Amino acid sequence: MYEHVADRSLTVEDCAFEVQERATSSGFDRATTTISLSGDGETGRGEDVTYTNEAHHALADHDLDLSGEYTLDSFSDALSDADLWPEPPDEERFRHYRRWGFESAALDLALKQADTDLGTAVGHEYDPVEFVVSTRLSDPESDEPPATDRLDDLLSIHDDLGFKLDPTPEWDEEFIASLSTYDVRVLDLKGLYDTEGVDVTVDADFYRRVVDGLPDALVEDPNLTDETRPVFDGREARVTWDVPITGVESVEELPFEPMWLNMKPSRCGTVESVLETVAYCAEEDIRLYGGGQFELGVGRDHIQALASLYYPDSPNDVAPGGYNDPDPSSDVPGTPLSPPSDPRGIGTGFE
Repeated sequence: MYEHVADRSLTVEDCAFEVQERATSSGFDRATTTISLSGDGETGRGEDVTYTNEAHHALADHDLDLSGEYTLDSFSDALSDADLWPEPPDEERFRHYRRWGFESAALDLALKQADTDLGTAVGHEYDPVEFVVSTRLSDPESDEPPATDRLDDLLSIHDDLGFKLDPTPEWDEEFIASLSTYDVRVLDLKGLYDTEGVDVTVDADFYRRVVDGLPDALVEDPNLTDETRPVFDGREARVTWDVPITGVESVEELPFEPMWLNMKPSRCGTVESVLETVAYCAEEDIRLYGGGQFELGVGRDHIQALASLYYPDSPNDVAPGGYNDPDPSSDVPGTPLSPPSDPRGIGTGFE
């Protein structure tokens, strides 16, 4: 699949950065950077979704010269040698996040300079995109019990929403039973994070409660230990992965062959890795759904575009950014999102 775009030419004359910040429904202030590559009267944009706010301000002040004549593939090679980090990242995975920001900007620019779009380049149509809304139902820093108030608030805006939820050990059987009346499509156990405030306790009884109590939901990122692995015996088809997925090799190294995976292009880093992973999963009959990183700008459009082209009918965690606001506006679009009528570049304007 990468061969469809690898040899696309692009001219880079200027590189610019713009930091944006916004409060989120998960209780933290998010910062990201829009990376703009310009040349021949066109501008391609990508978004760095690194989770250290200071790193974005350091990049904004960084003098980086990427000017030149490239193919998309040779530009990717140049990025391998470029100084993209004025200060070392707090976590190694952030190197992929920033790399995707530059690579997606380059792909966007190359397609615009050729006056075309990604769908045309790879031979796929942009289809309407189904999405779910990802949200927490409890505050990890609060003693308040979990509640469904936020789900009810969201359903008052659009009554047909499905959800991706982050269970916590405080979810008892009674609370889990109360969720059975909602369209819960994915349960993110967050068992593979080691970041404080994001990681969730690994506990077999907790896992069993949510897996048994919501039997139709996919179960993302369990931490499989001697104690927790039996919970998923005979239920492997429901298990899906997010954090480990950084390319084809990472899929091949999973503990068992998956039926579903969460595709976050920022985890893969390069356009080549993203497209080759999508192609590999298609060949192996592994279904994909899109995942988000609290994007604040064009990066959200890009994950919607990939979902539109390759997995439009999945429980895509690519809802418009307004759903991540503490108090979503009543005019946020519902599902499915309509694709742009006249796309250029990777594709923007899903609504």
